[in-house]
Amino acid sequence: QVQLIESGGGLVQAGGSLRLSCAASRGAFSRYAMGWFRQAPGKEREFVAAISGGGRIQNYGEFVKGRFTVSRDNAKNTGYLEMNSLKPEDTAVYYCAGAMFYTTVRSDYNYWGQGTQVTVSS
Repeated sequence: QVQLIESGGGLVQAGGSLRLSCAASRGAFSRYAMGWFRQAPGKEREFVAAISGGGRIQNYGEFVKGRFTVSRDNAKNTGYLEMNSLKPEDTAVYYCAGAMFYTTVRSDYNYWGQGTQVTVSS
């Protein structure tokens, strides 16, 4: 069982930046693909970004458009989501997740963090 803990959310003005972190509770972190998803009130949880275990493969949701960067430091068992040029519509709870294989499909992810709130003011 892998436990994931997100941090780094908060309140930021439009155009600002935040970096989210996702710390894994156990080793062998590099075996897991890591994904980021978000859920706004009244909406379904949507894909934001994913990165393979070794970090070589990355994908982003269409709405990202070059604003976000996903990365990981396997030596620290930690993944990151750097978010720039934030917009009010990016307001949501952001979740990191782990999967046994590389995927962008929400239902393929077995392990989930508790989420961290990101609020972007206009």
